[in-house]
Formats: sequence, C-alpha cells, structure tokens
Amino acid sequence: MDDSGSLVRQVRRRRSAAEKRLIVEQTLEPGASVARVARAHGLNANVVFHWRREYRDGKLAAAGLVPVVVTGDVLPERQRTSESTSSIRIDLPGGAVISVEGNADLALIRTIVESLRA
Repeated sequence: MDDSGSLVRQVRRRRSAAEKRLIVEQTLEPGASVARVARAHGLNANVVFHWRREYRDGKLAAAGLVPVVVTGDVLPERQRTSESTSSIRIDLPGGAVISVEGNADLALIRTIVESLRA
C-alpha cells in the first residue's frame, strides 16, 4: 500500500537460468545466509531454496557445463608415477554414476569427460 491507501501491484520478474545460478552460487559461499542473499535480490528465501534444488539436480546448468566438485587429494601431473592409483567418480543428475577405479589412463578419463559434453 502507498500513503493514499491504494494497493500497488508488483510485477513478478522472470530470472534467467544464469541469474538463478549466480544467486544460488552466492548462497553456497562459506558463511552465506540464504535469507540474506534472497533479500538482497528482492526474493523470498523459499524461491532460492527451490533454485538450489534445481541447481543440485543440474537443471540450472549452462549448456555444455555441469557443476563439478573435486574431492580427495589431487596430485600434480609431475608427481604421479606408474604405481600411483587413483579413481574418478562422476555423479550425474538422476542418480547415474560413472566410476573409474585404479590406475586410470588419462586418455580414458578425457574420453569419458568429453562424452558428457555431447
């Protein structure tokens, strides 16, 4: 309501996937509050929580890009030896998993990752 007592109608703004990703990524920073980020963008926190679920499920991913999380120890290429063992696990939206265990060939891993772009 404004001072005259009449109602003011607010127009709902449509956000692009890129805008949603940017807002969600702000909530994922250490110490961030979903409520504060939502308020800063003029949004209800429940909307941002919904976008976080979409982000987690890969529904806000840019064309050709997927969110990546690297876990465990990562050795620089020069420190790897032929006896080094490693593994790679890729969790895809929908529950599918690609897992390569042991002494994986770099060309094999490159082929797997490139096939995900298709």
